[in-house]
Amino acid sequence: MTAAYQRSFPRFAHIRPVPRQFFHGQCGGVRYAATRFESTPRATYEQLVSMQDEGSATKYFRSTSATGWSYIASDGFPGGPHGCADVPQIPEALTVAWGNCSVVGPKS
Repeated sequence: MTAAYQRSFPRFAHIRPVPRQFFHGQCGGVRYAATRFESTPRATYEQLVSMQDEGSATKYFRSTSATGWSYIASDGFPGGPHGCADVPQIPEALTVAWGNCSVVGPKS
């Protein structure tokens, strides 16, 4: 996903998926994934500033055996009230399986 996102937004050279915020699945012959990104320690000041808003939005990707991974959408900031169910490019069956991309934090 990182390389696919960087092809669309090359200014984000030093990013990685946020741990425990990655969703993936398949409908028919199409694979889908969703994640948020965070800056790596090598990010420049400009990249850190750019990621302040960009990093809080979930990014969506799709892949087929013929095309490889490509970036297809972002949920914006703030995200919609129904999580990834508000993103029309993601099949409804996956949004249900993904719990609308909600992430529950670690228990205290």
